[in-house]
Amino acid sequence: MEKKKIVIVGAGLCGTLLAIRMAQRGYEVSLHEKRSDMRKEEMAAGRSINLALSARGLMALDRVGLKDRVLEYCIPMHGRMIHTKDSDTFLSPYSGRSEDYINSVSRGGLNCLLLDEAEKMDDVTIHFNSACKSVDLKNAKATFKQANEWDVMETGDILIGTDGAGSVVRKSMMSRTTELLFNYSQNFLRHGYKELSILPAENGEYKIEKNALHIWPRGSFMIIALPNMDGSFTLTMFHPYGGEAGFNTLNDEEVLTSFFEEYYPDLLPHIPHYIEEYKNNPVGTLGTIKCYPWQAYGKTLIMGDAAHAIVPFYGQGMNASFEDVRVFDDMLEEHGDSDWKLLFENYQDERAKNANAIADLAIDNFHEMQDKVNDPDFQKKRKLEMKLEQEHPEYYSKYSLVTFNPEMSYAEAMKKGRAQDEKILEIVSKVVDIAELDTTDTLNQLMS
Repeated sequence: MEKKKIVIVGAGLCGTLLAIRMAQRGYEVSLHEKRSDMRKEEMAAGRSINLALSARGLMALDRVGLKDRVLEYCIPMHGRMIHTKDSDTFLSPYSGRSEDYINSVSRGGLNCLLLDEAEKMDDVTIHFNSACKSVDLKNAKATFKQANEWDVMETGDILIGTDGAGSVVRKSMMSRTTELLFNYSQNFLRHGYKELSILPAENGEYKIEKNALHIWPRGSFMIIALPNMDGSFTLTMFHPYGGEAGFNTLNDEEVLTSFFEEYYPDLLPHIPHYIEEYKNNPVGTLGTIKCYPWQAYGKTLIMGDAAHAIVPFYGQGMNASFEDVRVFDDMLEEHGDSDWKLLFENYQDERAKNANAIADLAIDNFHEMQDKVNDPDFQKKRKLEMKLEQEHPEYYSKYSLVTFNPEMSYAEAMKKGRAQDEKILEIVSKVVDIAELDTTDTLNQLMS
């Protein structure tokens, strides 16, 4: 019996994981990537944002048998190390349970590992330098311009677009707005990002705490740092475009130096090269994309950032995309592939509401990370949540529901977590010290 063929547009993290899983299921997979083979190219400076790999992403990697291998290239981060403007530091754990932590992983390194695995599979063919020009949505057919400048047309039983926030597949669906009743929104933050770095010490050691995500919160702007395997840290400035802290304002070496001396004094000894990096590395944009439907005619589907790009402040962008693959695989197992249209419709209805939920939570966390982590009531709230999780492991804070409880959907975690947050803030506002609180009584209040 001839194998069914799946054409996948986009060989990033989501597309490559999907290719692996579909090949494991016995499908013939043709995977197209507009860029050259990243394993043979040096990554462009300033475009390598580290990723936070957590339970949802690990669950999907476990599905394809790669969880343990990927964890070998990860650094555990147990909490946020907060650096105040006065150069004080304190650790805010992610959870009261010692087994709960997130992992810093290189986007490029992880993508290369997945490409290596996909390339080993007889049923996966990878086409690099193969840019999608157009899509025939009704016939799962796409035209690609390849390195030799020839146009190549490829047809599958289905076509899946995992081609990122600028998705050509999604744009093809948008061109049929009336026919598909296609809704689309794109919202940019008035902030951008720029990468810097902390290099390893001369002995190769880390210059700041290795097992934490570091944050220098300054109200309307911040810097974060994630550790790398080589002893370095990738720093990311999240700043507005205008105003005193704006990228448009920090355009002079003297102004930049004065600004860092005022707002990031404890960071300066670790980044003697920051002016050069600041000048050379680009400013990236931060935006949210929501759309619906995710499928067309039962022949074409989008997933990952092509369907739901989000800002990075909950550390769930990659995890959500990997979860897309796992949920699709679950539904394929349950319903089979005799009716792709029904499968696609069920899938989009399940995933779209959850993608919208994590997009909204990521915006919430953006404001929390840059502004609230130093707030006294917020700190009391986090301490109470830690104590509740330590003494009552069945309790999960909103952050833990999203990050460490992959069996719960994003939409449910958002609803439950927001209700808990409201009650906890009310409770801590009435006490000076959370030691005054009995955690059993507090838990009963939260559950009522």
